[in-house]
Amino acid sequence: QVQLVESGGGSVQAGGSLRLSCAASGYAYSAYCMGWFRQSPGKERERVASISSGLNTYYGDFVMGRFTNSRDNVQKTLYLKMNNLRPEDIGKVYCAKAMGRSCSEAVETLDVWGQGTQVTVSS
Repeated sequence: QVQLVESGGGSVQAGGSLRLSCAASGYAYSAYCMGWFRQSPGKERERVASISSGLNTYYGDFVMGRFTNSRDNVQKTLYLKMNNLRPEDIGKVYCAKAMGRSCSEAVETLDVWGQGTQVTVSS
């Protein structure tokens, strides 16, 4: 079965860092865009970052250069390095597989989701 297993979430102080990991299995990992989406209180799910099969990266407007998305196609793992975290970054972050090689910010283009991992930032 296609499966995405996330890890690395936690609680940090403002200005701190976290690295999220998403271990993928059950499909041709390198052939698909992979992304990170967050669910924040009172907001709809939105894209944090994504990376295409061709290694093009995309970030939500709020990221402002603080995060780095990468993928390891040998280990079939997606990573999100988050630096200079802010309290407004609080939310549950989900790893997701897109339906094709290219990426989109629309959640409708993702067909497999991980369980999510909580990110908490204290001021």
